[in-house]
This record gives sequence, structure tokens and C-alpha cells, in this order.
Amino acid sequence: RHFYILTHIRYACLRDIQEKIDEHGGGFDEFTQAYKYYGIRVQPDNTIVCREWAPEAKGLYLTGDFNNWDRGNLPYKNIGYGKWELILHPNGNGSCRIPHLSEVKVVVLTQNGSKEDRLSPWATYVVEPPKSDGTIYKQKFWNPPFSERHLFRNSKVKRPKSLRIYECHVGIATSELGVGSYDNFAQNILPRIKKQGYNAIQFMAIMEHAYYASFGYQVTSFYAASSRYGTPEGLKRLVDKAHEMNIVVLLDVVHSHASKNVMDGLNRFDGTDACFFHSDCRGFHTLWDSRLFNYSEFEVLKFLLSNLRWYLDEYQFDGFRFDGVTSMLYHSHGIGEGFSGNYDEYYGLNVDTEAVVYLMLANYVIHRLNSQHITIAEDVSGMPGTCRPVTEGGLGFDYRLAMAIPDKWIEILKEQKDEDWNMGNIIHTLTNRRWMEPNIAYAESHDQALVGDKTIAFWLMDKEMYTHMSIMSEQSLIIDRGIALHKMIRLITHGLGGEGYLNFMGNEFGHPEWLDFPREGNNSSYHYARRQWHLVDDKMLKYQYLNAFDAAMNHLEEKYGWLHNQPGYISWKHEDDKVIVFERAGLVFVFNFHSVKSFSDYKVGVDNKGCYKIVLSSDDTVYGGQNRIDTSVIHQTECEGYAGRKYSMKVYIPSRTAIVLARV
Repeated sequence: RHFYILTHIRYACLRDIQEKIDEHGGGFDEFTQAYKYYGIRVQPDNTIVCREWAPEAKGLYLTGDFNNWDRGNLPYKNIGYGKWELILHPNGNGSCRIPHLSEVKVVVLTQNGSKEDRLSPWATYVVEPPKSDGTIYKQKFWNPPFSERHLFRNSKVKRPKSLRIYECHVGIATSELGVGSYDNFAQNILPRIKKQGYNAIQFMAIMEHAYYASFGYQVTSFYAASSRYGTPEGLKRLVDKAHEMNIVVLLDVVHSHASKNVMDGLNRFDGTDACFFHSDCRGFHTLWDSRLFNYSEFEVLKFLLSNLRWYLDEYQFDGFRFDGVTSMLYHSHGIGEGFSGNYDEYYGLNVDTEAVVYLMLANYVIHRLNSQHITIAEDVSGMPGTCRPVTEGGLGFDYRLAMAIPDKWIEILKEQKDEDWNMGNIIHTLTNRRWMEPNIAYAESHDQALVGDKTIAFWLMDKEMYTHMSIMSEQSLIIDRGIALHKMIRLITHGLGGEGYLNFMGNEFGHPEWLDFPREGNNSSYHYARRQWHLVDDKMLKYQYLNAFDAAMNHLEEKYGWLHNQPGYISWKHEDDKVIVFERAGLVFVFNFHSVKSFSDYKVGVDNKGCYKIVLSSDDTVYGGQNRIDTSVIHQTECEGYAGRKYSMKVYIPSRTAIVLARV
């Protein structure tokens, strides 16, 4: 009863805000397109209208290259409700008063009488300064000639039934010792992704962030696409090219917190510690050292919801992965929380109702604009209703990241011997999700690749990867084991773990080492802030085998569609044999995790009679296997039931191999 009451209260709060938007916010379109009202906007006649929301400021001024940095001759007019406005008429020849790419700043007169330089919260192009000018990012007025603007040629991509996501970072997508570009990604990386069988990309670190090593999670300018990788037009070309290849493009959006930077961030924009954030301790995230939004403030809702629409409309993104949802949902931000699954954890006083309602509102906006848009929640708590419609009192997300799965794999690899792997525990982790709430399964993401941790490949093979990944090297049992288990871990996660699948860039071929961005602690080196594509392209190296298996998994899923089918039915898990068998989408998956035991004529239960043939074998030589399995053999079912299934058949399943069978 308590659950239903609070769910109804949340929905009632959502309806109240929707009504307030209609009555006092100008309606849906005006409220969610505030970027057309605020910031520095050029009108059709080249008049420039500048507006900002700075409720505690005593005055605002515009300054920049265009007025020789006079900090007082262009004051904004106070138009009420914390809003300020300045109108700059065109030059005598009809041109814009502010030239394209000239630097500008907003000067804020604070309550104590000081004048402070700020960047507009609505800035669309912000650049890193020359080293001689310090570290504070600069706002450049973005108003290119129409001949230099990218016009989209391709429509957004229809939501695929099965979502296979390639998580990526434009800056590290290069093999060079530097920062990759939007154009490099479009020309060189998109074809790789398409060939691998992924139908969606999830971009990290697009929203501008002054600190590169933050991985994009300390956002300073929310409306600016990162200039490290190129111009706004470059990002548009990249998205357009992905759509041409029928690839969905998702943005990793950070609305859970903001950088505490003052001079080039949102913090203290009007001279106070409030404005966009809570003003007391509630406005600070102690673990992330960042600021927390005040989701109850009408203008903050306008800023954030318009930010979502900005990327959907201006850059044609197809949806979002919302970062830090757990931190948003709870006043504790999930710090030190175990989340046992008890409903009191999800419907008690620790839940931040304002943030919950914001997420409901955000999903309502995104899906109202286009029902094909996709939203994914990064939530580790398992909040009930996260992936149920807002009309049911849910948060409205389409998917939730199955974050327990990568943690389980790392735990197993770090702490357990092969013979101690518990099949039941693995299965429980892979299948422990709420009914009718789709999950994105993944064996590892960018989190495991960061310095201080290891990827699955590195946990499995470690330093042996430096000496024994050549096909000419002497045999290494460590490498043989690593390649075998790498494939099996990814296949069972793909097949059983969710309704979508995600892989981080480079992990598909077992990229060695870790990720580490240039910083003081590593002498500003780019050595680990890149992807070494030559490793997988070199036919003399074994990385090609993992890459080929990853592609085979994706293409097989494309054919049979297990991700959008019913969850897998596990018919067999045997602890001594280390064997797992499950059926999904008419396929039969058989895994033998045993380190030494191989089984001939291993009995497997199936629910559909007929002839079965192996359509994927991890032991094929093309995937770095030992070719012990004859994939041409037809397996005929017998009428004798087994393992709770109507029929049975016998298969050969060598140690550390996995096979997938389909009816002929």
C-alpha cells in the first residue's frame, strides 16, 4: 500500500509541474527550447539578443574582443524574475555586431559590489586557452557563415528491436599520441563499428569539460560540444554519417551534478552559491567534489530540459544514457548504500522526490518529442519502475544498465580460482533483473578500463599479452586460457544478461593495459589515452581472434534476435561439470567452464524437437580456438525429456568452450 501511495504522489508531482509549464512556462515547446531565448542569439536581421538568468546579481554586462574588453559600456537590462536582457543592433553595413569566433564574457556585478567574469551558461562553443593564458576556458561566439554550416542529410534512425551499443570516446579513438577528432571518428571508427555488428554508439565526454581526465563527467559548459575534438559542425557531420550507416547515436548526458569551476562553469554564476544549485550542504557532492542541481527551481528545470532538447534537435542525437542516476535518486547519493532490494529503500525518506520527478519529466519530454528516442539509466540501486512508463508512476527509461554484471566478473577474476567458479552465482547475477524492465548487459565498460583497475583481458592475461600475443609465439597456457574465457564471458553475458548489450571501445579485441588521461601524475602523457587499432589489424597477432568472435556474436544476434526475445530459460547448471545450458530465441547455448574436463555425448534438454546445428563455436580456429568441435555435425533430438525439457540431444563440449545451436 505504501508503495502505491508514493508512486501516485510522484506522478501527481509530475502532473503539477506539467501544468505549471503550460500555465506559466509558455507551454511545452517554449519551455523546452529555452536556448532560443537565453544566451547570445543572432536574429534573422543580425540583431543580437543576449539574455541570462542571474537572480541574485545586481547587474550584468557583456564584454569581449568586439568592444575592446570594456567591462561597463554594455549593461543588461533587468526585466524581472532574475532575467536580464541586452540587445545589440547590427553594424551600419547590416553585419553582426559580434564577429564569428570572437571571445566574449558576461560580467556579473555581485551583491558585494565586485565585478566577476563568467561564461554564459548557454555558451555553445568554448575552447581551451593557449598555455600562456592559463587554464580558464574561453567562450567563442559561434555564428559561422551559412556556407560553413552542416545541413543534415539523413533522418534519425528508428529504434532497433535489439540494441547493441558501442560505448566510445572521440578523444581516445585515435592511435596517435594526441586527441582524436570528430572527423577522424566519422571516417575511421564508424566503419569498424558497423563491421562489428553494433547498431548504436554511446558517446562519452561530448558536453564540454575543462578537465580532460574527468572522462567528461565534470561538465563546465552544458550546451557546448567539446572543442577538443573539433567544431560543432564536426560533431554534426559525425552524427549524420552514423545515421547514414543506420547507427543509433546516444549521448552520455550528465545532469546528476556539475563541475564546481566558477570562472568557466555554472558555479556561482550570479555571485552566490545558489542559482542553479542548492545553496546549503545539499548542493555539494562530497565524493565527486562537484555541485548538485536544484531540481525544484523552475528555471533549472528549463535549463536542463532544454539542454536535452538542444542535443536532440541541434545535433540530432537519438537519445541519452543518463549518468549518475543513483546519485540523483537518493539524498545519500548512494554512498555507503548496499541496496538489498527492500522496498523501504526505494520509498523512504532517503529518496529525493524532486530528482525522481525531474527524471520522470525528462523522459516524458524526450519521448514526447519522438517515441523512437532511447533513454538508459545508469543506476546500481535497482529502483522499481525505473524502466516503466511515467503514466504508471515509473521513471520512464527504456533501459537500465545491469551494473552488477561487470562487478561480478571482476570479482570472480580477482578473487577466485577457476575451479571455484560458482555456476549458480553467475547465473543469478546475469538474470537478476526486474520483470518487464529491460536491462543493458555488459561484461565491462569504461569503468574497468580506467587506471587503477584492469580490463577482463588484462585480468586474464596480464603481462603475457606483451610477449605471447603473436601467432608465432610459443604456446602460452595463460594466453590460451585468457582467450577462451574472454569469449565465453562475453557470450554468456550477451546471451543471458539482458535485453541489450554494451561494449566499450577496444575491449571487443582485448585491448591491453588501461586508460589514463594526460595529467600531472603521468607527465601529461597521451600514451594510455588512445586505442591501438594496429593491434587488431595486424594478422600476426591474436587480438584478431577476439575481434572476430565479438563480430560473430553480434551478427548472430542480428539474425536470431535473442536480445528482444523472452529472457533465457536455464535448463541446466552443474557445479561439478561447470556446465550451463539455456535456451533463448529458439537457440540452445551450451557453456563448459571446466578447466580440464571435456564431455562427449553430453546430454542437453531442449523444448523443441528437430535437427540442430552449431551456428557458433568459440573453439573455431578463426576465433583462436583449438578446432576440437565439428560444426558440420547435425544433432537430432530424442523423444526422451531431460532437465525439465520435452526433448534431449547429445553434444560434444570440450573444456573452456561455448557453442550455440539452432534448429536446421
